[in-house]
Amino acid sequence: MKILVTGGAGYIGSVTVERLRAKGEQVVVLDDLVRGHSEALDRDVPFYQGRIGDRGLIARIAKEHEIEACVHFAALAYVGESVVEPAKYFENNVEEGVALMGSLLKANIRRVVFSSTCATYGEPEQMPISESCPQWPKNPYGWSKFTMERLLESYDHAYGLKFVALRYFNASGATELRGEFHDPESHLVPNVLAAAAGAESEVAVFGKDYPTPDGTCIRDYVHVADLADAHILALEHLRKGGKSDFINLGTGHGYSVLEVIEASRQVTGNKINIRHAAPRPGDPARLVADAQKARAVLGWKPTYDLAGILRSQWEWRKKNPKGYKSA
Repeated sequence: MKILVTGGAGYIGSVTVERLRAKGEQVVVLDDLVRGHSEALDRDVPFYQGRIGDRGLIARIAKEHEIEACVHFAALAYVGESVVEPAKYFENNVEEGVALMGSLLKANIRRVVFSSTCATYGEPEQMPISESCPQWPKNPYGWSKFTMERLLESYDHAYGLKFVALRYFNASGATELRGEFHDPESHLVPNVLAAAAGAESEVAVFGKDYPTPDGTCIRDYVHVADLADAHILALEHLRKGGKSDFINLGTGHGYSVLEVIEASRQVTGNKINIRHAAPRPGDPARLVADAQKARAVLGWKPTYDLAGILRSQWEWRKKNPKGYKSA
């Protein structure tokens, strides 16, 4: 039996493929390579280039491989872009997602681990954020994931599609072979480390008047390998007959943008120049997880602190200064 990983050539997807294979799992990857990288996959991984909304392609994959479950990453995930181009996000993340879930059901695949996000909470009413916190996203990206969560909930009740939706916080860091590389890059850690490497003259700090101790946004940073392991634990939960669920993935500790920059200076030993810029639309001031449920239900516990996250990505960057273009 094989696991279909959609978006498996992307950042978190490729690391999850790596970790699944290390545990002896057989994996099939589907990715349109719009933002993924074929170089992030080992050559012996069965790979299909295409869209998740292509019902004929999903049927073909299910016919050619004995698929038992789907780990679904494939989505657009830039908050700022979603504000400017909401149609793009609802068409890609929701419309294509609906088609994928219909195709899975038709192929009798009824286990899904879904890549969701803390962006579904919007500006939270409590901190840290538990799964019972009301959801009211601040941006179209968050709404697209929120919509897919409601779809999965409905499909469970109506069709018996069992799922775990993992609402993770800020994915960061790298394994020895795979790291974060987007073009353009919008995430803080790789941009800060690009400035530390001298590839960029400075790093932009978006907003300085948020209601936080230093005026910059606070986020909960989680190592990508820890996230990948949580997806594997969620898959095992479903295999054992576990019920569908929504689960946060975070460390429970938040760091401000300025704290991440200072920690990066310590890790790299390099100077990092900053430039203050206007706040980005749709950015909440503070997002920190209550991750107790992940430990209770999945037995998951993050293993990397902020310094370890930064160090892993820094080491990967030094080996791959141009990202996957280096290959």
